[in-house]
Amino acid sequence: MTAMISETAYAKINLALHVRRRREDGYHELETLFAFVDAGDELAATPADADRLTTHGEFAAKIDDPFGNIVAKALGALPHGQGWAVDLEKRLPVAAGLGGGSADAGAVFRMVERTHGLPDDWHARAAKLGADVPACVLSRPCIGTGTGTDLAEVAENDLAGCPVLLVNPRVPVPTGPVFQAWDRIDRGGMPGGSLREIALHGRNDLEAPAIAICPVVADVLAALGETSPFLARMSGSGATCFALYESQQALSEAAARIAATRPDWWQLSGSLR
Repeated sequence: MTAMISETAYAKINLALHVRRRREDGYHELETLFAFVDAGDELAATPADADRLTTHGEFAAKIDDPFGNIVAKALGALPHGQGWAVDLEKRLPVAAGLGGGSADAGAVFRMVERTHGLPDDWHARAAKLGADVPACVLSRPCIGTGTGTDLAEVAENDLAGCPVLLVNPRVPVPTGPVFQAWDRIDRGGMPGGSLREIALHGRNDLEAPAIAICPVVADVLAALGETSPFLARMSGSGATCFALYESQQALSEAAARIAATRPDWWQLSGSLR
């Protein structure tokens, strides 16, 4: 790298998240439909004598240890020549079901890919950083199985450009307790079809346990449901929820309504990639 490079860490949402069983290793067997919004955290890197990370932005204070941050770990996982000074603008809430840290790591992988290429075992290196990281490296719709790291392409992405609204009540929800609160009932596999068909006929099995831990999630879902989306659902283990709309005007009206009625909630408008 001879000059500054930049990359967006695209917000991840789970259009569907089916939990099938709890495995003997303590993880859960999942079937999930990943999608990505065309906005998120922003990263920029410049040459330096050693790797270093600076953070700023609305949610930077939520990063407890910048040196243990997943961005630093991603840099350490990949050969990238001389040191990089990485600037991270943290726009996405933390512990929010948006894969914020994983998205940041995915952005680092793409920056290294552009400047040095990725090693053949990049997927394994990414998976060691977190179950969502391989999908976030790709940052395009895909189906995740296993713990979410085994990825397959979606037959038809008929939601590209779809208007999407993300809303978070500014309450962090830790992933571990939500999975622990899952009732261990297998409600069946994910349907087939196009991206839209899978999303519409899928579900998020973590919604109920997340609401039990963080009841305001139900309020967010109810508020989004009143804005006439064709789909509203919680993402990941919460607390962020998303709504998909048929038109940009419908999205704009929904965003304005949420801002007027719940100005204390965080929101982000965008389009699906």
